[in-house]
Amino acid sequence: MKAVCVYCGSSSGILPLYAQAARQLAAELVSGNMSLVYGGGNVGLMGIIADEVLRLGGEVTGVIPQALMDKEVGHRGLTGLHIVKNMHERKALMAELSDGFIAMPGGMGTLEELFEVLTWSQLGFHEKPTGLLNVNGFYQGLLNFLNHTTEQGFLKPAHLDLLIADDQPQALLKKMQSYQPVHIKKWLDRPDL
Repeated sequence: MKAVCVYCGSSSGILPLYAQAARQLAAELVSGNMSLVYGGGNVGLMGIIADEVLRLGGEVTGVIPQALMDKEVGHRGLTGLHIVKNMHERKALMAELSDGFIAMPGGMGTLEELFEVLTWSQLGFHEKPTGLLNVNGFYQGLLNFLNHTTEQGFLKPAHLDLLIADDQPQALLKKMQSYQPVHIKKWLDRPDL
């Protein structure tokens, strides 16, 4: 992976450890010679991870809709900033520029972005790894729900395995780098997967 897209909150959350995790992930990206692709904001965890990657000498590419730039939440000190028309263009360009995806703690937007790239993977539109940084058990309820979804027959185990989770940035990136995609043809040929 040369470029990792990070989805995260435009808030920093109530616990300082969320910001700490963003800084740790930034350090792991830079030490692994990976650039950051993200939503282009200067607020919350988005701003923290971007600032830390830049401070450590890494490259940061932001992708932000014009409407958010107009609200002055765009980061103007990035290596590169793409201003697009809307959220659809934003997500498509972020995916195109990235070799993998990580969701950190965040709200509805973070969840929506995570599930969109997972769905694209499930459908065979890409074979890039998708990670979940489960800081302080933030996503444990979601992971439990996805297991329940699988147990109830709405999600195949192979599709559940598309989501790589860990609570430590270094371990998560290591798992993502060794990711071997399961091809959609295999799913179509093997309905039991």
